[in-house]
Amino acid sequence: MNKLRSRFTGVFTALVTPFRDGSIDFVAFDALVERQIAAGVAGLVPVGTTGEAATLSDDEADQLIARTVEKTKGRALVMAGAGANDTKKAVEKIRRAEAAGADAVLVVTPYYNKPTQAGLIAHYGAVAGATALPVMLYSVPGRCGVEIAPETCATLMRKHANIFSIKEAGGSAARVSELRRACGDELIVHSGDDGLTLPFLSLGAVGVTSVVANVAPDTMVAMVRAWHEGNTAHALALHDLVAELTDGMFVESNPGPVKAALALNNLSGPEMRLPMVPVSDANRERLAGILNRYTSAASGVLGAR
Repeated sequence: MNKLRSRFTGVFTALVTPFRDGSIDFVAFDALVERQIAAGVAGLVPVGTTGEAATLSDDEADQLIARTVEKTKGRALVMAGAGANDTKKAVEKIRRAEAAGADAVLVVTPYYNKPTQAGLIAHYGAVAGATALPVMLYSVPGRCGVEIAPETCATLMRKHANIFSIKEAGGSAARVSELRRACGDELIVHSGDDGLTLPFLSLGAVGVTSVVANVAPDTMVAMVRAWHEGNTAHALALHDLVAELTDGMFVESNPGPVKAALALNNLSGPEMRLPMVPVSDANRERLAGILNRYTSAASGVLGAR
């Protein structure tokens, strides 16, 4: 467990999927992966919500996972998004992710169906039994309509040795304490909300699966590292630095704003797949202002200790 905790400590970037003329822009994707690794992220998460997994074909998802593994070359852990609201399909996705070389899988709660807690236990049990890979649960009730109860998490950990972690995106730092009370200190918690990363760390989380790290990987890595090194004042300064940018990533539904920010920084294009569309002109202008303010302040704060 200590080895697993070490591997899952830090920033995991929920990668966007760049598109050009309807197809995946692998040149831009490769550059994004390399930029993340250069910043020192602990992990990369292809084919998640931020990667527009819902509109990717199985072959595209396989290619993205395999490409991430190939380009990463062991320099960061690759945790593939592999959730579905049909348990059979989720199992198939996990097996394909494993075949593509993923180190772990991130499995969101079934969306739209709204299963009971008993249904979640059965769903995740089938998922865990289908793979030897580590499985990170993903609770995001705002998108899926159902939350993983702390007791459900504890039950799954008791029954399945490869379930040991959760990405918690319910918007409440109190959930970290509730989960740890139910599951014990062996539970590895990631913040699923960038803005709550520092509060989560203070309550026992070890890392974040981050959207804003697509744009500001240096700052997110430095903030989490400063906290773990005991430099809480610097961690707070970095939290404050990235706070407005973090809020900006959700002026519209993810990943519209993060793709717009990457385009403004000439890192990839803003193209999305329907039903998602690029952000409005007004929000693009708003994001440009936020990025300018962030860039102006970043060098001074990042350089301070």
